[in-house]
Amino acid sequence: MTAITAPRDTPFRDCILVPLPVAKGESIPMGAIVCVNSEGYAVNGKADATLKYAGCADESVDNSAGENGAQFINVRANKAFKWASDGTITQTNLLDRAYILDNQTVTATDGSAAADGDTPAVKASHAKAGSIILIESDGVWIY
Repeated sequence: MTAITAPRDTPFRDCILVPLPVAKGESIPMGAIVCVNSEGYAVNGKADATLKYAGCADESVDNSAGENGAQFINVRANKAFKWASDGTITQTNLLDRAYILDNQTVTATDGSAAADGDTPAVKASHAKAGSIILIESDGVWIY
């Protein structure tokens, strides 16, 4: 392509609701943590370090009988969401990264085990979520 020299009406998205293709066999309920798998399809959040955090399901979509991409789900993104905590997140974790345990729960750890000299370190097993911006008694706000 050649660089423009005149004004251009460039298409854009606000990226508040992002339509993502849903993975084969996946049923995602409204309000769930949504991640993207290594193949680029939306799945429920779970303890899997290969997943990428996408946001919160804005609707329920059942692709349990469909192929990859047969259904799309609107995912609310670029917002802070209040998720359940597994109890490991404390005030000292403010502004730290949170990690995903399941489609509604976050934790303070990536699931890896430290090496003790005789045992090699275990690779992380939890997907990264956003940063912890507020800790309340009934949940944790993640952005």
